Amino acid sequence: MAGSSLLTLLDDIATLLDDISVMGKVAAKKTAGVLGDDLSLNAQQVTGVRANRELPVVWGVAKGSFVNKVILVPLALLISAFIPWAITPLLMLGGAFLCFEGVEKVLHSLEARKHKEDPERRQQRLAALAERDPLAFERDKVKGAIRTDFILSAEIVAITLGIVAEAPLLNQILILSGIAILVTIGVYGLVGVIVKLDDMGYWLAEKRSALAQWLGKGLLAVAPRLMKVLSIVGTLAMFLVGGGIVVHGIAPLHHAIEHWSAGLGGVMASTLPVVANLVLGFIIGAVVLAGVRR
Repeated sequence: MAGSSLLTLLDDIATLLDDISVMGKVAAKKTAGVLGDDLSLNAQQVTGVRANRELPVVWGVAKGSFVNKVILVPLALLISAFIPWAITPLLMLGGAFLCFEGVEKVLHSLEARKHKEDPERRQQRLAALAERDPLAFERDKVKGAIRTDFILSAEIVAITLGIVAEAPLLNQILILSGIAILVTIGVYGLVGVIVKLDDMGYWLAEKRSALAQWLGKGLLAVAPRLMKVLSIVGTLAMFLVGGGIVVHGIAPLHHAIEHWSAGLGGVMASTLPVVANLVLGFIIGAVVLAGVRR
């Protein structure tokens, strides 16, 4: 589950940076129009515009993640001490929200494809983006990523709390705080490295060494594909994590899936729960989306 949570966060950052990149291109073209310049932005320049905001964006989400955990650790301890029965329903609500966000991402992706096929609609979307303040747009996107992090952080805190539930209070506080700090540094450190792969590629490609140039070209070829793969796998992870949380909270359903899986044996014993969580996650997200749009 922790691996799925990481993929979900990576997907959120990848989507966020992609949206900000589009916004950056629109802003650059708009400025060029005002200045009367007829300059075309090549791939490196566009990446450079985006690179200026990559680490600040990741840092912004990481700071939000720290704040989330500062809120969640004491809150989890209080809930565990006074209303422990509320932990599962709260996690289920968070899981349903993750599924909802996953369905929204799928619909957004389908809508983006329509825009690509329809030049007029794409132009309208870009014109609408051009009217927005780029920094305000970025802040909105960062807030969205922090909301997703809040749910995944709550899951991590709840799992850790379950492991140390019998320990003395001081030990619980120290372990929860330590795990929260390590997870945040580890996850967003990894995200920071991934989003800078293309810059590392450019840096290596400009070296004199043939090996460095080869590695640089390899990174430049891999980086965009990796981000695309992360986006797809991360969206699936939203259904897997969200669906898994909701299914785990419904004991009869959870036990039924486990029973069917055990009866099948072999590879299916480990595959069926994953597929069930994915499918149920999508259904839950679609139901929540339908309810929100009514």
